[in-house]
Amino acid sequence: MPNVNRQGKGSSALLAFIAGIVFLFCVSYTVKATDGPGFCASCHSMNDVAWTHKQSVHGQFDCNECHTPAALGAKLPFKAKVGMQDLLATVTAGIPNVIHSSKDMKNVIQANCRRCHLGSTMGVAMDVKPYCTDCHRTVPHNRLMPIDKRKAADA
Repeated sequence: MPNVNRQGKGSSALLAFIAGIVFLFCVSYTVKATDGPGFCASCHSMNDVAWTHKQSVHGQFDCNECHTPAALGAKLPFKAKVGMQDLLATVTAGIPNVIHSSKDMKNVIQANCRRCHLGSTMGVAMDVKPYCTDCHRTVPHNRLMPIDKRKAADA
C-alpha cells in the first residue's frame, strides 16, 4: 500500500507541474498577443492612435513597450488594471473623444522613455518639464498629422 500512495503523489506532482507549464505558456502567449498595435487597434477608439504610431519613429515597437512597466512583475498587474479600465470604458461607451494618459500611465511612459533614451538625454535639463512627452508630444503618435493624411479620415 505505501507504494500506491507514493505513486499517486508522484502522479499528482507531475500533473501539477505540467499544468503549471501550460498555465505559464498561456499567460506568456496572452501577454505577447495583447502587447501590439494589432490588438490595440481592434478597438475603434484606438484605430487612429495605432495608425499614427505605425507612422512614427517608434512604429517598430509594440504599444506596451512604452505603455507598461518594463519589469514583468510590475507589468502584469499594471496591464491587467489598465486593460480592465479600457474594457469597462469600451463596454459603457465611456471613452472620451480625446484620450489623455492617467498620471500612472504618464509615469510608466516617462520611465520607459528614460530607459531607452538615457544616453541621449544625459545633457538635457529634465527638470524643466515633468514628462518627456510635454515637449515631445507628437513623437509616438504624430497627433499633428493633417486629418486628410490619417487613416480615420478615409472611413
